[in-house]
Amino acid sequence: MPDSKANSLVDHLFRHEAGKMVAVLTRIFGVHNLDIVEDVVQESFAKALHHWRFKIPENPSGWLMRTARNATIDVIRKKKHEVAFAPDIHTQLSSGWSLVTTVDQQFLDTEIQDSQLRMIFTCCHPEIPEESRIALTLKTLCGFNAREIAKALLTTEANANKRLTRAKQKIRSGAVAFEIPEGEGLIERLDTVYTVVYLLFNEGYNSANPDTLIRKDLCAEAIRLGQLLDEHPLLSGRSKTHALLALMLFHAARFDARLSEDGRIILLQEQDRTKWNRALITEAAKHFEIASASGEPSTYHFEAGIAAYHCFAESYEATDWHSILRLYDLLLGITDSPVVHLNRAIAFGKVHGSDAAMKELNKTEIPEDYYLYHATRGEFASQSGNMSAAIEAYRRALELTTSNPERELLKQKIERCLERMGN
Repeated sequence: MPDSKANSLVDHLFRHEAGKMVAVLTRIFGVHNLDIVEDVVQESFAKALHHWRFKIPENPSGWLMRTARNATIDVIRKKKHEVAFAPDIHTQLSSGWSLVTTVDQQFLDTEIQDSQLRMIFTCCHPEIPEESRIALTLKTLCGFNAREIAKALLTTEANANKRLTRAKQKIRSGAVAFEIPEGEGLIERLDTVYTVVYLLFNEGYNSANPDTLIRKDLCAEAIRLGQLLDEHPLLSGRSKTHALLALMLFHAARFDARLSEDGRIILLQEQDRTKWNRALITEAAKHFEIASASGEPSTYHFEAGIAAYHCFAESYEATDWHSILRLYDLLLGITDSPVVHLNRAIAFGKVHGSDAAMKELNKTEIPEDYYLYHATRGEFASQSGNMSAAIEAYRRALELTTSNPERELLKQKIERCLERMGN
C-alpha cells in the first residue's frame, strides 16, 4: 500500500482515536503522568506509520488500540517501581497477577467512553487557568496542534503554547483529579466543556488546513462527544446539550452542498438544497424542540435557531432574514463576540440594505486581522456599486487567509469586480 494512503489513514485516525487513547491511558497512568500518556500515544501512531506502509490491517482502529494496550503493559512493567499510577488501581497494576486483566478492563468500550468524559472534565478543572482549559482539551482530547488551537481561540501560536504549558504545570502539581464532578462542580465546568465541543466542530466546519475547507471527521467527533454528554446519567436531558447538538446537526446537514466536485466553495445562495441531508435536519429539529422546551436560552439556542431558519427555507430568496436578525440581536445580548457582530451585520444588510449594513459594521470592534471582516466589507461595497473599495477589501482578506478554497473564492470576487468596472 502506498505511503500516502497509510499517512492519510493515520492522520484521519489520529483525529478519531488519539483522544480515546489519551483518555483511557490517563485513566491507567493517572493525570499526573500525562507525559507518559502522550509518549505511548505517539509510539502507537509511529508504529502504525511504519507497519501500514506494507499492509493496512482490516481493523485499523482495533490495531491501534491493541498496540497502545501492549505498550501500556510494557511501560508499567518497566516503571512499576519508579512511577505512581492512578491511585485507585495502582495496586492492581503493580501486581503481575492482575496487571493484564486491569489494563484490559480499561480498554472496554464502556470504560473508554467514561474515560473520555472524565478527560474532558479534567481538562476543564477550575484549578487550571481559564484561558488554558480549552487549549488543553483541544490538544489532548481532540488532537489539535498549536496552529489549530490558535485559530480556534483567535490568538497566536506562541500564546497557544504558553497556555498549554501553564495547564500542564498545574496538572503536574497534583491539584487536578481525573473525574466527572457532581453538583456545583459539574455545573461549573460544563460551559467550558460545551465550548470545547463547539470549537472542535467549528474547526471541522471551516478548517485551518490550507487545502481542506471541511473536516468531516472533526465534525463527526464533536457530534459524538455531544451525544456522549447527553447519554451520561449525570448530564442527560440538559437544554444546552440539546441546543448544541441541534446547532451542529443543522450545519452538518448542509456539508454535501458546500463544495463543488473540484473543491470550490459554493455560497449559500447557490447551493443545491436537494443535497442537504434531510435526516440530519429532522434529527436536529428534535434536539432543538427539546432544547426550546426548558432551560434558559444560551448562545447555542439562538445559533441553532438561526441555522434552523436557513435549513427550513425552501429557497435562499424565501429565507426569513427578519427573524434571523432578531435572533442575532438576542444573541448579542449574551455575547459580544466579533464573529456574532459580523454575522449580524450580514443579516442586517439583507433586511436594511448594504449601505446601512456597512455603517453598522463600522460601529463594531472586529480584529483587523480577521479575514472575514474584510471579505464582508468587500461584499457590502460590491453590492453598493463601489468596486474599487470592494477590490481593496477583498485583496486585504486575500492577504490574511491561508485557506486555498477561500483564496480562490476571493480571487473570483475580485475578477467580477474588475469586470464590472470595465463595463
